[in-house]
Amino acid sequence: MKKLYVVAILLASFAVPFTTQAGSGDEALKGRAASLTRRMSETTKLDEGQYLKVKQLNLRMLSEVAELKARYGGTAALDEQLAQVQMRYEWDLAAILWPRQMAAYTQSKLNVMAFNGR
Repeated sequence: MKKLYVVAILLASFAVPFTTQAGSGDEALKGRAASLTRRMSETTKLDEGQYLKVKQLNLRMLSEVAELKARYGGTAALDEQLAQVQMRYEWDLAAILWPRQMAAYTQSKLNVMAFNGR
C-alpha cells in the first residue's frame, strides 16, 4: 500500500510541469475525467491503481471525442469515429476492471440508457 502512495506521489510530481502548461480546455477535460472516474468508482468499487488507470483512460477518451467533434463537426463520419473510440474505450476498460466490476459498469450504463430513454 505504501508503494502505491509513493508511486502516486511520484506520478503527481512528474505531472505538475505538464499541468501548468495546460490551457483551460485541458483543465475542463481533466475535471470531467475526474468526475466521471469518481462516479464510476462509486458503482464499480475501484482500487487506487484501477482509479488512476481509469482516470487516464477517461481523459484520453474525452480528449479524443473533443478532437473528433472539432474535426468532423456533425457529419456521418463523426458517428463512425465516435463508435470506434467507444469500442476502444470499452476494450481498454475491460482490461483494467475485474469481471464483477465490468458487470457493475455495464449494468449502470444500461440503467442510465434506460432512464434517458423514458
